[in-house]
Amino acid sequence: MERVRTAFNNMVRSGHYSRFSLQPERDGVQHVEVKLSEDTLDDTTEVNGQPAAGYPSYQPHPATQRRHQYFYMALGTLLIFLIGLLIGYVSHSKPQQQPISDSAIQPSVENRPAPSMDWRDITRLLSERLSTQTLTKALSDLDVESRTAGSNEDAKLVNCILKQFKQQEMTPWTGINNVQLQIQDSKQPNTVRFGKEVFQPKGYLAYSAKRHVQGNVVYGNYAGPEDLRLLEYKGIAVAGSVMLLRASPQISFAQQVANAASKGAAAVLVYPDPQDYKYNNDTDLFGHVHLGSGDPNTPGFPSIKHTRFLPTNSSGLPSIPAQTLTASMAAAILRDIGGPEVEANSNFTGYLRDVTYRLGGSVNATVEVNNVPVERELHNVFGVIKGFVDPDRYVIIGAQRDSWSRGYARSTVGTAILMELARAVYEMVENDGFRPRRSIVFASWSAGEYGNVGATEWLEGYLPSLGHKAFTYISLDGAVMGKGSFMASASPLLHGLIEKTIKDVRSPTEPGTVNDMLKGEAWLRPMALEDPAYPFLASSGIPSMSFHIITKGVEAYKYYGTSLDNKDHLDYSTGQKTPETAIAAATLAGRMVLRLVHDHRLPLDPSRNLQAISQPVNELVRHIAKLDMSGLLNNSRSTWIATALGSYRRAAANLNTAFLYTDFNDEESCRIINERIMVAERCLLSPYVEPQETPFRHLLVGRGAHTLASLLKTIDGMEHFQVQLALASWTLQSCADSMAGQIWEVDNEI
Repeated sequence: MERVRTAFNNMVRSGHYSRFSLQPERDGVQHVEVKLSEDTLDDTTEVNGQPAAGYPSYQPHPATQRRHQYFYMALGTLLIFLIGLLIGYVSHSKPQQQPISDSAIQPSVENRPAPSMDWRDITRLLSERLSTQTLTKALSDLDVESRTAGSNEDAKLVNCILKQFKQQEMTPWTGINNVQLQIQDSKQPNTVRFGKEVFQPKGYLAYSAKRHVQGNVVYGNYAGPEDLRLLEYKGIAVAGSVMLLRASPQISFAQQVANAASKGAAAVLVYPDPQDYKYNNDTDLFGHVHLGSGDPNTPGFPSIKHTRFLPTNSSGLPSIPAQTLTASMAAAILRDIGGPEVEANSNFTGYLRDVTYRLGGSVNATVEVNNVPVERELHNVFGVIKGFVDPDRYVIIGAQRDSWSRGYARSTVGTAILMELARAVYEMVENDGFRPRRSIVFASWSAGEYGNVGATEWLEGYLPSLGHKAFTYISLDGAVMGKGSFMASASPLLHGLIEKTIKDVRSPTEPGTVNDMLKGEAWLRPMALEDPAYPFLASSGIPSMSFHIITKGVEAYKYYGTSLDNKDHLDYSTGQKTPETAIAAATLAGRMVLRLVHDHRLPLDPSRNLQAISQPVNELVRHIAKLDMSGLLNNSRSTWIATALGSYRRAAANLNTAFLYTDFNDEESCRIINERIMVAERCLLSPYVEPQETPFRHLLVGRGAHTLASLLKTIDGMEHFQVQLALASWTLQSCADSMAGQIWEVDNEI
């Protein structure tokens, strides 16, 4: 049709006539012959025996010629219209050979524009979509008696989560890792012998050294630095001893064992003292003693079939055996331990009945740990809601799925909140017209009880890309622990976002907001190694956070790692308002996630990182000055680190200025600014250490000689100190250069 129309227009614009000749009827049908140009006809062409009109042998009268022209033009137009109508009818009535996909009707998610939506409408929609009824059902569905990593029950939970993600069209997938976990040997139970007593506790500590040792029992309280100094002051020999320790809400099992081993202890026994844990004296404890995260058999790289058997182990694995005891077992040992009596009302005194706390040091105990490694296939489950502007930039929100036993507060609640948020956001996009600029990845992790194994192995598998594309991680593990207060651990870049959010979310159990519950009390806690968000921050440089609604005055849920972590105990801790408290936690997490994917500018504040960096750097400058004055440090470059801090300060200030002059409706400008924000954390990872040897490379919160905290503790080895000082300075300077923008905008002063 287009060719016919074009030819007809060319014919009209030209000075030539077209010929429409009526042919005699054949079979009762009068035919119309269309001649679009006289140049295509032969000179001898005739119509009814006469020379064709428009040829030299036949010249009609001009008026007649014009009438004929108008008539033929009208007739041609009508004919072309009828032909077009006929072609259209035939083409549309022809059956389709293949169904037309939705993408042929609607543009893809990536190509559709992101219509603006007022933030108040977004928060209203989130509140409407979050339902106590659906969350209560999710809690019930996910509450199973056993959920150990890699078990059949764990596999059923995987299928349950995958099913929901598929129903919500979230393109779900699983990440598979082949790891080595450690369990008790069913044929050779772990055993502790003390005098005539023989204990075979049901609890255990994964990744303990498999060994049989004997030594004098020494009571070491929590094995904190001050506790160990007191033992030394009292003349109690720790080297070669079996240390009996209290479990601590503040110090992990792994750190306790590492502290004891650093003083030469031969073995460690850990029990829950009634002063710290208010439950039955026969309650067993479970945990792990790997001073790190992930599979300790593949440090720094992912555990898959081809890497699992490489001959390497994490430096965080203990060299001594460690085992948990019940409170009643520990009481039997403490009654006959001997040694100096602990001073009354001292920090060493606990609440065990009929026990006089003594330091020991003269009575032997034998510890036999027979834990065995087992191979497990772990499945991390993911679903994604894609962004409409920058789908390749995403926030990750995740929850641990496994537990030693029921793990109601540890795993069930966090997983239920994860699934409820996924459902709510999906419905906002599908039904309410919400269009996130960036993507949201929902993640369910396995083997969290063994030290964030599932999450860490996934990070290690995608380390090069995650730091450039994932701009925040939010953990839901232990989001609900009690009532009446709030606690969080986070990258400084996220502090402002958390502060704003807790002021807007209502308290689930009392009048006012979550912020009002605090009554001015500090809510921020340092991010520790065992924090589920720690590997994302310290290994990948992704601004990360975990948060908890807690009981006022209690910083940890005391039933973690026990069979008592169940619905009844959590309901008691929340005042029988676990679903309402979980909805409040979901609202907190949901608002932060939606703010991160909705705003043109990422709501991350590099100036908060500046505050976190300034304190240790200023302390380090004073430390260097003392070393200079004492003569221990010669030819030092004490100004290096201070100059790097100045560069970071200027880069942060320039970034804030750039915000004021950026048109955030311009997608390219918006993306450039956000990229500069993202590097504020990522570039604090030291490029001068090997991830395999030093996985936690972060300059501030990492672990190793490269960190600012490690430099502050240096008392000898000045050559090594100067090298580490230079590398730390360059790490900070490089971060400042990256924040400054384009390479031609960098003013490097070192």
